[in-house]
Amino acid sequence: MSQPILYPYQRRYLADSARFKAGMWSRQTGKTFTTTLEAVLDVLEAEAEGRASRWTILSVSRDRALDAMDNGVKLHLRAIGAAFEAMDVPFAADELAHMVRIGSRGSYIRAVASKPSTARGMSDNLILDEFAHHQDNRAIWTALLPVVSRPDLKLRVISTPNGRGDKFYEIMTSPDGLFSRHVVTIYDAVADGLPRNIEELRRAMADPIAWAQEFECQFVDEATAWLPYELIDACEDAACPGEYQGGPVYVGMDFAARGDLTVIAVLEQVGDVLWLRELLELRAKSFAVQLAELDRVMRKYRVIRAALDQTGLGEMPVQEAQRRHGAYRVEGVLFSPARKLDMATALKERMEDRRLRLPVGNAALRADLHSVQRVAGPNGAPRLVAERTEAGHADRFWALALAASAAAGERLAYGYEAVARRRWAGGLDVGADDLPRDKWEGY
Repeated sequence: MSQPILYPYQRRYLADSARFKAGMWSRQTGKTFTTTLEAVLDVLEAEAEGRASRWTILSVSRDRALDAMDNGVKLHLRAIGAAFEAMDVPFAADELAHMVRIGSRGSYIRAVASKPSTARGMSDNLILDEFAHHQDNRAIWTALLPVVSRPDLKLRVISTPNGRGDKFYEIMTSPDGLFSRHVVTIYDAVADGLPRNIEELRRAMADPIAWAQEFECQFVDEATAWLPYELIDACEDAACPGEYQGGPVYVGMDFAARGDLTVIAVLEQVGDVLWLRELLELRAKSFAVQLAELDRVMRKYRVIRAALDQTGLGEMPVQEAQRRHGAYRVEGVLFSPARKLDMATALKERMEDRRLRLPVGNAALRADLHSVQRVAGPNGAPRLVAERTEAGHADRFWALALAASAAAGERLAYGYEAVARRRWAGGLDVGADDLPRDKWEGY
């Protein structure tokens, strides 16, 4: 008995003509094959009706884009017997699109590696292939949604899961009903006739977490995430940030000169719990502006201790901050592997003990906290790494870690009352260490 060209789950997907459609399918069940077939059939139908249809496939890499064309689009066109012209064409300044032109009406299907920049400037039907694995898929989503704003254009999002908290997770779990969603686990596919030996695959995978994600379509946290989403979820509180209560405050500041974010995290201690009162994000700002924001924080809050990233470009601003606010209150931190692990551990322990409160629904913060991965170093010692994206380089994570470590080291902190500001007899508002005591006047 010959195998069917399409299995029932594939036919059900093709029969769904919803404008917004998402497919979360197990690995190796034909999701790219099926979705590219939908694009081919749509183009051929449009040509037969005397109109044009255009599709763009955004793939996770150039190799995946080429595979979608060779083993998807071109394969279908040859099987159907449709004429087409294949070519590679410039797509953006540094990108190449693999394209086939079909018919005489200007119809085409093209595939390109996705970036937020490449998602702009199009007006095509879109396929987001393995979208959960696209780097910075939230930024890509923001860039591409206007592309399909025309009511006649379609959007297809297909992927296996890749943990919770990214845009694909939101698409597949949101209650808004925007997307028509199709979920196909390996069990569903085999029940519909796909010839696979499930137990053999499970034994070969030999990893329950990977099996649950890749074949059972479950949203699970990566085992290497320093802060799993479950832990982040447990620390979110709708009452955060709330109003400053006048308690002791600990500050962390991660400096950047270009590219990455400068982030200031402000944690107020209420009882034994730290509340995130402010998370300031500055991009491409001068050190003068960055230090002015730190000055504002030091004036507004009762800052017991501030830990500032002194690595590399942070040397100068840390020295200036110490000159302005005192070396006992401002600590410069050099980001050695051991010190990074200490800071990250201070943050994680706070979260595990539920002694940290974070705002609900801050997607950028959640992604940053989850982006730091624990890997084995050359000597077997744990090392913390994070992928650099357009959103930054875990800058929010490290600002929070600096603040948490400042709170953990409070026994070394300089007492706040000892540096209370006084008005000098000469009329200037100065720090307590700046002038002789016989010149002070109390407020």
